[in-house]
Amino acid sequence: MIDCRLILAALLIAASPVAAQDMLIIAHRGASAERPEHTLAAYELAIDQGADYIEPDLVVTKDLVLVARHENELSGTTDVASREEFEDRRRDKTIDGQKVAGWFAEDFTLAELRTLRAKERIPSLRPANARFDGLYQVPTLAEIVKLVRAKEAATGRRIGLYPELKHPEFLLQDSGIDMVDLLLREFRQLGITPADPVFIQSFEIAPLQRLKQRGGGFKLVQLVAPIGGPADEPAMRYAEMVTPTGLAEIAKYADSLGAHIALALTPEGAPTELVADAKAAGLAVHAWTVRPENDFLPPMLRTGEEPKGRGCGDVKLAALLKAAGVAGVFSDGALKGRSCP
Repeated sequence: MIDCRLILAALLIAASPVAAQDMLIIAHRGASAERPEHTLAAYELAIDQGADYIEPDLVVTKDLVLVARHENELSGTTDVASREEFEDRRRDKTIDGQKVAGWFAEDFTLAELRTLRAKERIPSLRPANARFDGLYQVPTLAEIVKLVRAKEAATGRRIGLYPELKHPEFLLQDSGIDMVDLLLREFRQLGITPADPVFIQSFEIAPLQRLKQRGGGFKLVQLVAPIGGPADEPAMRYAEMVTPTGLAEIAKYADSLGAHIALALTPEGAPTELVADAKAAGLAVHAWTVRPENDFLPPMLRTGEEPKGRGCGDVKLAALLKAAGVAGVFSDGALKGRSCP
């Protein structure tokens, strides 16, 4: 049953111009509600909207260059499936226990990847983003850092990086590619140090533990979901990891917990015990993902009936997360500077 008092509380909190003013706002794949995700355009718009951090998901090319895509499979976010010259690159691979068919970043050199163009991943819910299909290349991590530094110089404010290592165990076993080594090497080349505003995240455990040992102090985030478990520890479940005992283990190598919203809030919007338990273990909680479309919001926060409809539900959801004690939120849309009636 929906508790109307929680809805009222969310409305009252969200009435301020910026519901999540003192929470970190992490632009999930850039301003992905407004531009095709993981493009320089999406990252720049997110920075202009006031995001504290931008979040590139990192995959790797055949010639060992880190680039930003949601997955190493490319057909969901690029035009590779329509490119006849790459028809013979289609493969079947088993990634984290799931069979996936398509075209994979690790089978393309950077030069080949640069000939592709990005497209909107969910055009049925974000048709306006599809207008930008074909305009943007797949960006490298180096280009993202260059953009961040240019925007810092222009705005006079620090802008953080929040990269996620995608499928590091699969890449290590399948292709012998060590994403931890690649990331640390590229950070050194780019002059990025633990003194910079950087969080590194993964759903897996071993890469974070290795970063703890070798990374020299970068802030690390263990991602957890309502179901399943880390790909590099098949016997372990995320449900075990978010118990007080599990959180104490995570705190030995990570600084924060990146938790699905359903782990931080009940369906009615009340706080669960997760944030308090994480804080007791010394971990901050960053919740993922706040999205503006009705299709991604709980019924009590939707505006109208249209799945792609938008209102203030994302701001109100962020307000509930703030009230629950969450220290940061991943968001597809702008949260700062918005007021809701």
